[in-house]
Amino acid sequence: MQKLSILLVFFFSAILLKAQNPNSKILGIWWNEEKTSRVEVFEENGKIYGKIVWLKKTTNPDGSSPRTDIHNPNPDVRKRELIGTIILKNLEWDDDDNEWDDGEIYDPASGKTYSCYAHLQKDGKLYLKGYVLGMPFLGRSTLWTRYTN
Repeated sequence: MQKLSILLVFFFSAILLKAQNPNSKILGIWWNEEKTSRVEVFEENGKIYGKIVWLKKTTNPDGSSPRTDIHNPNPDVRKRELIGTIILKNLEWDDDDNEWDDGEIYDPASGKTYSCYAHLQKDGKLYLKGYVLGMPFLGRSTLWTRYTN
């Protein structure tokens, strides 16, 4: 009986810890706004990252395959495959603002990286705002929708 009690305590403690971790709310696979790619959002060392796991268009403009990071400003990286590329980095939960912030988001279509913050909307969509020069009003936002099989 004592073993069962200990097991139950551990079980419920694990559930409570998971419920208290805001990062768990955004983990999983998300459609980008245009539904042309899917991004897996994952946690590593307490921070949130996202990598491309699926692309609707798998070829480059010249017809070659696989699709690569042709717009990247670093010529050494332009031949890397887009699938597997980490485009969301270092987001951290901010209790005061009730959002993830201090991160970066990379736009493969332009090859540009922006500062980023994100929050979950009431409708379950993930709102991301990329901006430049530390000024969120100088940027653009996007809404990601959770992918379900």
